Amino acid sequence: MLALARKVNESIIINDNVEVAILEIKGDQVKIGISAPKSVPVYRKELYVQIQEANKEAVNMASPESLSDLLK
Repeated sequence: MLALARKVNESIIINDNVEVAILEIKGDQVKIGISAPKSVPVYRKELYVQIQEANKEAVNMASPESLSDLLK
């Protein structure tokens, strides 16, 4: 993991097209802004984990018979 120190109104660039800017610091909270193309999904980690778990459950619930019915 790369750890960087940034101040308010400073930012980092990821992969030439994603900018992460520090907008505000209040106590132990940091407000960040993320500029990315619409094709790049940006999620809070806890939401991303929920999506991944739901996708795994959906795959596990799908039986080979129900998948073959979709192809008919």
